[in-house]
Amino acid sequence: MAFVPQIKIPATYIRGGTSKGVFFRRQDLPEAAQQPGEARDNILLRVIGSPDPYGQQIDGMGGATSSTSKTVILDKSEQPDHDVDYLFGQVAINKAFVDWSGNCGNLTAAVGAFAISNGLVDADRIPENGICTVRIWQKNIQKTIIAHVPMTNGQVQETGDFELDGVTFPAAEVVIEFMDPADGEGSMFPTGNLVDDLEVPGIGTFKATMINAGIPTIFLNAADIGYTGTELQKDINSDAAALERFETIRAYGAVKMGLISDISEAVARQHTPKVAFVAPATAYVSSSGKQISADDIDVCVRALSMGKLHHAMMGTASVAIATAAAVPGSLVNLAAGGVERDSVTFGHPSGTLRVGAAAEQQTNGDWTATKAVMSRSARVLMEGFVRIPGDCF
Repeated sequence: MAFVPQIKIPATYIRGGTSKGVFFRRQDLPEAAQQPGEARDNILLRVIGSPDPYGQQIDGMGGATSSTSKTVILDKSEQPDHDVDYLFGQVAINKAFVDWSGNCGNLTAAVGAFAISNGLVDADRIPENGICTVRIWQKNIQKTIIAHVPMTNGQVQETGDFELDGVTFPAAEVVIEFMDPADGEGSMFPTGNLVDDLEVPGIGTFKATMINAGIPTIFLNAADIGYTGTELQKDINSDAAALERFETIRAYGAVKMGLISDISEAVARQHTPKVAFVAPATAYVSSSGKQISADDIDVCVRALSMGKLHHAMMGTASVAIATAAAVPGSLVNLAAGGVERDSVTFGHPSGTLRVGAAAEQQTNGDWTATKAVMSRSARVLMEGFVRIPGDCF
């Protein structure tokens, strides 16, 4: 019996923010996967270990959560005044598809460092010591992101004393600027309203703020759906009926936002939109046992990613939270006290996060976001090659 040998592909396994992913240079992928298509998707699925009916991704690099089932493809940028093109693929765990519909804000923190270390940033732009400004073109959403990466003795600095709730060990701080984070093709609020009545047949009608900034997100009031906004993963992810309700709400919200035309299409678009729920600042104990005081935060937020409550907060959803908080009258703004603000500190299951954002109302009444800023960290965990069977694509 003949056996197909494995092939090896240069790759780097990196933690970025509260996520982990497998990073590739586009030129290092097999030729068939250097362009979008079935071959690329099949390779990334096999690398991560999907689809896995056991839901564990044992036979791949994935970690069986939405935060660890991620892939990144980077290339020298084709855009003027940019250094690197960043393409993100969210790999489904138990289904055979890769969702290319949105960005990963957490892994964005690792893009600049990888680009510097892998020859994707011109040498004359890299300081020996100080901060290297990496201009990223996010291909999924066609937006500019600026990463400020610390350099020490000509090398990317990864260690440091910056602490990020949801990450066990401190590391070097990477400041990320999401430029013009709202969808440039339409209103930041796709329905034209700051608050809508979202009707979900068989479940109910809920007040909802639907925003497209950072990533399309549907915000609900925690109290309206029977929660306090202080829940941890175990409180929701063990409740199959609750998860099904959230997915149904997400599907109807996606239709109302114009992202899909029928709820049946939501199954093939699991990465976007996100569903989140908000509540006024309330004391709670984080998943690590850390006591979070109501005085530490402006608002409580919980968000679901790929059908499960996230263990911390997605970076792109953090942009959506901060942008919505800056718009008076949105559900996030109201839950945060209803005051004008240019930053928000929110509580999530692992702790707290502060994000700055600026939003402006235009003469026609539409809102726009100019920038959102947050601090993350990143660290290379392993580099070398991933191996996959040669007949998988």
